[in-house]
Amino acid sequence: MDLRQLEYFVAVAETGSFTRAAERVHITQSGVSAQVKALEHELGAELFVRSGRTARLTEAGSVALRHARAALDSTFDLRDAIDDVKGLVRGRLTIGMVIGCEVAPLFEALAAFHDHHPGIELELTEANSDQLVAGVRTGAIDVALAGLAGEPPEHLASQVIVSEPLVALTRTGGELAGRDRVTVAELTAYRIICLPRGTGIRDVLDRAGTAGPGMRPEVALVATSPDTVAGLARRGLGVAVLSESMAAAHPDLIAVPIDGADIPALLALVWQERTSPALAAFLEHCRAAFS
Repeated sequence: MDLRQLEYFVAVAETGSFTRAAERVHITQSGVSAQVKALEHELGAELFVRSGRTARLTEAGSVALRHARAALDSTFDLRDAIDDVKGLVRGRLTIGMVIGCEVAPLFEALAAFHDHHPGIELELTEANSDQLVAGVRTGAIDVALAGLAGEPPEHLASQVIVSEPLVALTRTGGELAGRDRVTVAELTAYRIICLPRGTGIRDVLDRAGTAGPGMRPEVALVATSPDTVAGLARRGLGVAVLSESMAAAHPDLIAVPIDGADIPALLALVWQERTSPALAAFLEHCRAAFS
């Protein structure tokens, strides 16, 4: 067996699909399948139950996955150690960011990092925050800028960039115009427009609505971009719920503080505790850009 086989095996296990694994490792699906079959032949056991487009680990596959990850981690540690000795930073970084969330300091950090380390291949991926955090946990994503509800995820390193409350956005003359504040319970009377489940903003709103019976606002319209959420409210399709900073980008709308949504909405960088030299260097640029 070789490291390439182990890498492809881990990619299929983490994505649950030979197709998605091929996209991750940038080769054809048939190439991934052939290498995994060769690994299975060498080990004398099937590692996956193949069903349609999905691939589920067998019992032997689950055992093999732990050892495959350990072998790959040891290889990365070896490369990192040599890089440290030679004073090099090379390889590839996968950076995750929330869909539709353009954060200028992150782009500045990316540009500065690329100027200093042009040999590093940068890959950007957009997803909802729950998917980004899951990707960091599995190692598919090196670092992610994610929206979170209340506190950073356990067992991951993090840097909180923004911590702020939610507000309700309405157009001039709209249903909430003239109100100084609105409670979570009162929001149940309005058509709510918000981001999808799996985003920090939506998680804060949903958790605020669990404080008592009849207090959960029903989300009538969902959009993946904060600008789209605000745009729908601008056209009178409902009341938008976003964070303070997101609302500030739309000064033509009226932002009304929400009482009862006490959990702050966070925007944070998250990564695994063990960092490669490349990731450590990128995080330094992030700290400078967000300071």
